Amino acid sequence: MNGSTLPNFHALNVFDAPPERAADVLAVIRRSFGARPALDPPSTAMSESVESIREALDEGGGLLVERRGKPIGAMLYDVSRPGLLGFRRVSVDPDHQDRGVASAMVGVAEDTAEERGLDGVWLDVREELPENVTFWTRRRYFPVRQQGTTIEFGKTLWLARELPTAEDAQAFGARLASLLRAGDVVVMSGGLGAGKTTLTQGIGEGLGVRGPVTSPTFVLARTHPNLVGGPLLVHVDAYRLGGALELDDLDLDTATEESVTVVEWGEGIAEDLSDSWLEVRLERRAATVLDPLGAEAPTREDIDDHDVRLVTVKPHGARWARVPLRSTLLEPDALVHSFQARGLDEPRAL
Repeated sequence: MNGSTLPNFHALNVFDAPPERAADVLAVIRRSFGARPALDPPSTAMSESVESIREALDEGGGLLVERRGKPIGAMLYDVSRPGLLGFRRVSVDPDHQDRGVASAMVGVAEDTAEERGLDGVWLDVREELPENVTFWTRRRYFPVRQQGTTIEFGKTLWLARELPTAEDAQAFGARLASLLRAGDVVVMSGGLGAGKTTLTQGIGEGLGVRGPVTSPTFVLARTHPNLVGGPLLVHVDAYRLGGALELDDLDLDTATEESVTVVEWGEGIAEDLSDSWLEVRLERRAATVLDPLGAEAPTREDIDDHDVRLVTVKPHGARWARVPLRSTLLEPDALVHSFQARGLDEPRAL
């Protein structure tokens, strides 16, 4: 990113920090960390130098935030972990704490991770700074592990892609199945004919369950045994349910821990089945064909607009904090490879 002006954050300018601005980045870090309470062990931020900051910016990059030309926020990136972008020295000038500086940096940093094709982001937070813990928790960052008083927080980024055909939807489901395990809940939404059952068929084939996987509209829920030693698939249609209380009557809690539970029409109803879940939304749209970053490509004339679906996958909860969601679901190779790798027949259009 060359730079972006954010009027909603009091005319803040958030931009990639070039190495030649290392002195400005260092000044913000020192003002920010110098105002924090003393910690044991102390932070190493105050030992940073212009040279160490320049080296960090050269290696991984970072951000600088200005207001009216004055540097008031800074962040360094950590690129040491494959598939992830780390945030270091997240700093805001103490005189500008209430101007949304940190939130603006986080938004741009997450966009940067997406542009780099990464799965997620992470950072270390000190337990003795409860306001910082609250800040990251509210932004859906989840504790991954803790060493001493340092908590590592992580967040998996959401994704969107187009599924031009039913075969693509089934193969996408199979690829998603490779990430699923017993206890996982998939909350699926989308209008009539959006492809929810077709995608679930792919999940079923990817898991290796007994089929056929068909819409459970009239029976509300179907359980599919696994033929290869993996988890059961519990396939629920909540279309005719009046709410979460009627979902409770299906007594799904007893099976959730041993199965992958997919709930069609589950938005606003099924999220309480687990502390973590995947939100999968399907919608019909004109064929514009998105690249992995969401940018539109020229319309493909060989695709029937009525077959194209946009699928959006958003992770919720600690379970998904370190899962390679984007790299698994946005691989450039043909989606049918996920079927072939499992020794399955290529998916059929239904």
